[in-house]
Amino acid sequence: MRGYRMIAALCALGLMGAAPAPPRHIVSLNTCADQYVLALADPGQIAALSPYGHDPELSAAVDKARAHRTLRRPAEEVLAIRPDLLIGFPMGDSVVGAPPGQWHSLGLASADSYAMILTQIRQVAAAVGHPERGEALIRAMNRDLAALPRARRGGIAAYYQRRGYMTGTGTLVDDLMKRAALVNLAGKLGKPSLSQLSLEEMVAARPDWLIVESGSEKVVDQGTEMLHHPILRSIPRIRVRQAWTVCGGPAYVEAARSIIAQLNAAPRR
Repeated sequence: MRGYRMIAALCALGLMGAAPAPPRHIVSLNTCADQYVLALADPGQIAALSPYGHDPELSAAVDKARAHRTLRRPAEEVLAIRPDLLIGFPMGDSVVGAPPGQWHSLGLASADSYAMILTQIRQVAAAVGHPERGEALIRAMNRDLAALPRARRGGIAAYYQRRGYMTGTGTLVDDLMKRAALVNLAGKLGKPSLSQLSLEEMVAARPDWLIVESGSEKVVDQGTEMLHHPILRSIPRIRVRQAWTVCGGPAYVEAARSIIAQLNAAPRR
């Protein structure tokens, strides 16, 4: 966080401004921005990715990311790299009032719907100087989603995470549930976007499905241990990679495809 505060101070001092297009040295500051940059920029344009760019649990594009450097000390390294485009900076879009030819930044809010993902694809594609690639990616994603089979089984689902956290409505996971014809248990119970539900409450709610992160299949601590409690064994599970849901982006298609495939392959109870 200290490094990002230093970058914020640079913005406040007007050291980041409009950059010529297309940028030659792009730095991505978070894993959400990584997958957009990797999908839309030329490999030679990418100077560095976020600190978690090589983490398979968090990066949806880790195979492509391994070919690029990742940041370890963001503030110091950004100063040394002197990029002409920073993507994923939390302060918002371009900084006004800076002299031309200095750094430019594009902020990306958390994408909580497919529509917002499409907006961000267009924003990033324009920022990296390849708007046509953004439109091509959107066409491909729309085509792939339209080709998905219909979910033959619906029902009530709970996205249940370590320590009993449950993801609510107005989130990317909720958007994926709707696409798969599932009803979010959190919405049915009137829960906020993130809440905790005890094992006893979960069993009493009687969801038809538990959606869990694939990485939680191994017990590594008390937080993951509760997901393997015998009381939950009777509830069928849908397993989804955390990297597909932690951020919006092109991986949305893979998440939707996986959820629907598991629904259709599950035996009838």
